Amino acid sequence: MRWGFNLWPCFRGTGARVTFIAGDWREVRVRIPLSWRTRNYVGTIFGGSLYAAVDPFFMIMLMKNLGPDVVVWDKAASIRFRKPGRGVLLATFRMEEAELADIGHLLLERPKVERTYTVQLVDSAGLVHAEVEKVIHISLRRSS
Repeated sequence: MRWGFNLWPCFRGTGARVTFIAGDWREVRVRIPLSWRTRNYVGTIFGGSLYAAVDPFFMIMLMKNLGPDVVVWDKAASIRFRKPGRGVLLATFRMEEAELADIGHLLLERPKVERTYTVQLVDSAGLVHAEVEKVIHISLRRSS
């Protein structure tokens, strides 16, 4: 799957690379360097590259962990730029078992659930350069 992401034209165009996907899809790591492909007019990492590099992962992680009977869609997103990216930035996505269990319990009580997740893009020293917040819609698949 990691190779698939890195070769997929939509993701490849971001200039980022997936460096790790856990076998259970509960952790994903992404690396986005400052390069000719990601550099903006002022010489820092383009905001669109930052967002696109992290866009699909919470949705896909939930899909892989909740299974085919659950519908998962991105509903909203926002990005907050904290510091210009002038080098390599890293994003680590984690999905805890307790979060997945909570979603499962909520879906037994109601037709849909919305969850908000945040990922930070940090440099090698751990300084936050951007934060992306994603609102995800989750519901049980209706039988046809």
